[in-house]
Amino acid sequence: MLNEYENRFLSSEVPACPADRARFHVIPVPYEATVSYAGGTARGPEAILEASDQLELYDGTSFPGEGGIFTQPPVDCSGSPEEVMDRIRKAVLASLEAGAMPVTLGGEHSLTYGEMAALKERFGTFGVVQFDAHADLRDSYEGSRWSHASVMRRAVKDLGLPLVQLGNRIFCKEELEARRKHNVISWDAPYLYRHGIPDNLLPEDFPHNIFITFDVDGLDPSVMPETGTPVPGGLGWYQALELAEKAMEGRMLLGFDVVELAPREGHIVSDFAAASLTYALMGLAERCGNLELLRATLKTAQAG
Repeated sequence: MLNEYENRFLSSEVPACPADRARFHVIPVPYEATVSYAGGTARGPEAILEASDQLELYDGTSFPGEGGIFTQPPVDCSGSPEEVMDRIRKAVLASLEAGAMPVTLGGEHSLTYGEMAALKERFGTFGVVQFDAHADLRDSYEGSRWSHASVMRRAVKDLGLPLVQLGNRIFCKEELEARRKHNVISWDAPYLYRHGIPDNLLPEDFPHNIFITFDVDGLDPSVMPETGTPVPGGLGWYQALELAEKAMEGRMLLGFDVVELAPREGHIVSDFAAASLTYALMGLAERCGNLELLRATLKTAQAG
């Protein structure tokens, strides 16, 4: 039986509810092992949880919290990367077994592998939609294949998952080659700035089931300054939400994460923005991501 973490997401507005009645399970993962520039991502989940109490229940369109939000205790991030990824995998599977959508708060981006491993175990192949300044397609970085700079390479190479990248704007040569080799679809920030959101954001043959991973440095530093590598020229707030909405339309969202917040003492803008982003994506999941279909699918599997 899952016990709820004392620092709940949006506890100021959403009453506590049992794990098996909540629509969303928030999973804090304070993982920081391979950051390569500014640090601090281990403090990201707690900062998002704290800032979430300043949100309102109404997200501007609907009340996504009314369906219930359960916050799991933080994942233990000690030990080897393989051990941490397995704990993340188990936490995500626990959410799915409870009939809820997993919403993971990071922590560095490498943690996304544990989520994807769980979803593949449960659903088979699905599509990954990545918001990010970087491609994260290096086969290894600074001696680690578990680097935050390699997590999408693990997705396409090791897990065989189709990938669409949104808002990228800084690459190495290896990553551009990996895009071609693994048939990665990319709508980079300069293209989106010049041409807007394309009608064929996700191709027709992209999987019906999708997972969204949102590295907050995909947003412009004017929106999200507190992150490990704040790259100029990023996505605007409403542009990013419109992209997420378009990606979800007509597909079933299996879960999502918000990663790479690096809080700084005395600077709350990014903490609040990351909490707002998390709740906004919950709202889109409820309205566009076939949340009820996902819950019905999970409940049917439990009954079987």
